Amino acid sequence: MIIFQKHFKNKKVLITGHTGFKGSWLTLWLNQMGAKVYGISDNYPKKNNHFFDLKLSKNIKNYKIDICDLNKLKKIVLKTKPEYIFHLAAQSLVKKSYNFPMRTFNTNAIGTLNLLESIRYLKNKCNVVLITSDKSYKNFEINRGYKEDDILGGEDPYSSSKACAELIIKTYLNNFINKKNINVAIARAGNVIGGGDWSDDRIIPDSVKSWFKGKKALIRNPYSTRPWQFVLEVLRGYLLLAIKLNADTKKKLFGEAFNFGPNSKQNKSVISLIVEIKKNWKSISWHKSKVKQTLKESKLLKLNSNKAKNMLNWYPFINFKDTIKFTILWYKNYAQKRNSTFYNSKKILLDYCSVINKEK
Repeated sequence: MIIFQKHFKNKKVLITGHTGFKGSWLTLWLNQMGAKVYGISDNYPKKNNHFFDLKLSKNIKNYKIDICDLNKLKKIVLKTKPEYIFHLAAQSLVKKSYNFPMRTFNTNAIGTLNLLESIRYLKNKCNVVLITSDKSYKNFEINRGYKEDDILGGEDPYSSSKACAELIIKTYLNNFINKKNINVAIARAGNVIGGGDWSDDRIIPDSVKSWFKGKKALIRNPYSTRPWQFVLEVLRGYLLLAIKLNADTKKKLFGEAFNFGPNSKQNKSVISLIVEIKKNWKSISWHKSKVKQTLKESKLLKLNSNKAKNMLNWYPFINFKDTIKFTILWYKNYAQKRNSTFYNSKKILLDYCSVINKEK
């Protein structure tokens, strides 16, 4: 049974960035719940793209626009009159943010501004979840989980653009958004992994591309630690937050930010991640990069998710081993062309929901 179905069936849901990695899984989940999904994206690659392989275009309404185009975005928001909005559209790669800083700031900061400017004119009730990033926090490389009221900031263009987006959000919520019909909250998560991610400069997609070619994966920073978590765990947090917003008649959640991170035991080094993958994919191999890193990259990053646990009753269900198992199963099925991407992805979604239902 698909969890949350009763909350989203026949509801109008707008997703920005629905063709991205997380966006495609969220689109699939909402589609399986019977929601009326509207997607906004300017990126529709037909190669190595989870959304395209799912073949969901006939089941949802797609709008191919740039979120930086305020007039077009506003027109779609007012036309569709969504009951829920999930804002995932972003330039999400640190390395790419150095190569294209203007584009990164425009998409992540101005794109968010444009969405806020659009929803302020909505007359219907709407619950909005704005997804930023764990990298919104100024990282002091400290061995504790960052809390929602910690300092925001970032040295690289990606992190800085997300921190900028957060400042814009606070300003708009304090001055321009009508609380009577619009309820808004912020979600922060990072290092999400799962099948269907083909992004460059990410450890699993880059490694998988090498393994598909029978080559060794190149490992840049084997001892950097990350809070690895399964994509559906994070999306469950976003969906639950939207549900809580809808029920929040006293607006206690309005403008609140929530971390969605794994248990501290899932903060593992890159090399630990690769070793665990090896247990599920015996034929793989890797070697450490000898090239000196020139870009600044965090070695340690943790989130404290106690607020989400206490206020939303959200907490991670699956452990590190099962996270890797779900992820690698998807890629192995893809490589061996076992059934369609839609079938394989839907089965993983159903299996995940089954785990949640058993634990309740």
